[in-house]
Amino acid sequence: MLHVAVARRAFRRYSTYRAATLAGIFTNSAFGVIYSYAYLALWEERPGAGGYDATDAVTYVWIGQALLMTVALWGGGTTDELADRIRSGDVAIDLYRPVSLLGWYLAGDLGRAAYHLLTRGLAPTVLGWLLFDIRLPGSPLAVLAVLGSIVLAVVVSFAVRFLFAASAFWLLDAQGARMLSGVLALFWSGMVLPLVIFPGALRDLALALPWASYLQTPADIWLGHRVGWSLVGGLGLQAFWALALLGCCQLVVSAATRKVVVQGG
Repeated sequence: MLHVAVARRAFRRYSTYRAATLAGIFTNSAFGVIYSYAYLALWEERPGAGGYDATDAVTYVWIGQALLMTVALWGGGTTDELADRIRSGDVAIDLYRPVSLLGWYLAGDLGRAAYHLLTRGLAPTVLGWLLFDIRLPGSPLAVLAVLGSIVLAVVVSFAVRFLFAASAFWLLDAQGARMLSGVLALFWSGMVLPLVIFPGALRDLALALPWASYLQTPADIWLGHRVGWSLVGGLGLQAFWALALLGCCQLVVSAATRKVVVQGG
């Protein structure tokens, strides 16, 4: 199948950057240790904040480090390539392919995410378990739910990044939009602080926004804070945002295609 081949090719391409991967593992691990001690100090002053205990808080740190590159929170991956190809005009070649532009870039991003999950995701998690005895999913079903949530997190992240990258069709240079996307994701995903410790209405808003799918939802499933109908609701909200945002992406592609035709004659 074409999309599987595209994903496999993306996986192999990222696997060639071994030095960058090792450097990234070291960086994620170092920040994981620093943030772990910072969170331990915070939870010593505020035990039970957000319904988390100290072990939950430290585990959340290492889940965040594992998913940082997997969901491309700062950007990167195929959507950055798309923005560059729009700016250079090479996107015209992509539009000539007898395959959906959206599907092509999504497949590539899933391949990228799989590689980062198995390397920059798994290695820091093992280190966090060795150093801090972090909490692990409590059952095989929980493991499957976490993996499903991570897949949805990558799709939601891709769709958001795709929309910001596609702004290059109108702005010509999407660098500013991509930086804005990273800033929004950093705060609203829970990477700075878990969304569950936000006060009242701000917490409810943050948990309802698509960025919560990046980290907070997979983390809560991992920690066992979403079970039963709460688990179904969390996965359902992720699936809703994935489908809604991909639909928006397709509408943007359709509009952009007409714009390229008009500009290109």
